[in-house]
Amino acid sequence: MGCRLFLVRHGETDWNTNLRFQGQSDIGLTELGRAQAIKLGRTLAAENISAIYSSDLSRAVDTAKIIAGGHDLNIVKMPELREINFGVWEGLTGEEIRKQYGALYEKWRNNTTEVTIPQGESLAAVAGRTVGAIRRLVDRHNNESVIVVTHGGVIRCIVADVLRMDLNHFWRLRFDNTSVSVVDFLDRGRETVVQLNNCTHLDCSWPV
Repeated sequence: MGCRLFLVRHGETDWNTNLRFQGQSDIGLTELGRAQAIKLGRTLAAENISAIYSSDLSRAVDTAKIIAGGHDLNIVKMPELREINFGVWEGLTGEEIRKQYGALYEKWRNNTTEVTIPQGESLAAVAGRTVGAIRRLVDRHNNESVIVVTHGGVIRCIVADVLRMDLNHFWRLRFDNTSVSVVDFLDRGRETVVQLNNCTHLDCSWPV
């Protein structure tokens, strides 16, 4: 049968609210972020889940802990599932980055896969570590359903790999805080995207 993966983006943080590049800066959840996770936990409590994995950054771990309240499972932290390292851009808004790193920013937006941010990493490197980790996880959980709590950039890389997308267009994929995306991994090379960016548990108007 394969493995069903529930890909969850962490709850809201202050830097999400202020549109700041978070990357691997360890920013915690807001009160709203925790409330989002509680609502998602209630929804996922009905699922038969075999394991819960999480990025080791606190916003993902805390989201995973809340979700785990509906399941008798320990959280397995995976550093490989961290968000892209934005290096010197972390903590800045897009507008601030444009002003300070204009030429590099435009180059990065047009060739995200190969351009390495100063003191950070390229998207190709992120895809390598995250997709590889997911493939190992899927092989470990044949005929099981698994929750993975991680970050928007990581989920983009995973979904882009399944859809055979050019990673340079991964910005076209949107994943909101505590959204759920479901992917069925059948045999190798036979993956199906079942849901993308499901936020129905938040009971709010689009966009969230």
